[in-house]
Amino acid sequence: MIWLKDLLFLVVIPGMMVAGFPYLVLLTRGEPPRWPSLAAMGWGVSGLLLVAGGALAFLACVVDFARKGRGTPFPLDPPTALVVTGLYRWVRNPMYVAVLNVVLGEAAVFRSGELIAYWLSVLAGFHLFVVLYEEPALRKRFGDEYETYCRHVPRWLLRWPEVRQAEPAA
Repeated sequence: MIWLKDLLFLVVIPGMMVAGFPYLVLLTRGEPPRWPSLAAMGWGVSGLLLVAGGALAFLACVVDFARKGRGTPFPLDPPTALVVTGLYRWVRNPMYVAVLNVVLGEAAVFRSGELIAYWLSVLAGFHLFVVLYEEPALRKRFGDEYETYCRHVPRWLLRWPEVRQAEPAA
């Protein structure tokens, strides 16, 4: 049942953010957007890599939420355990980073300043949501475990996971 909830969430929330709204933004150009051919893309190929990488990272996070957190990314059905493995070892908000990468990649593929503006608004919205709602809710729910996690893992910028050295033998 949890996989069905994850699928529904995937289609509705991130699906609209990375497909629906960018499509509407690109419609403001006066014609439906079309993916350019690889030969015509030039620098847009790097955008394709951002789109693919972001989509794969997002899916990996959804799987971690289901397997390790026993919940979904949807705030009304959150994980019951704090997820600190997988991409969550590198950054506290890999799902948001993944969505931002997809939108930035789309901006590169379509050479769209409008999508850059949309990306900036999504970034601002994510930051406000995380700081004003999500982090306080996680602190309340997971307490010291979440505080420790926050001290070791950055909010937005990827960082190599810390390697803990074995304790010396006594």
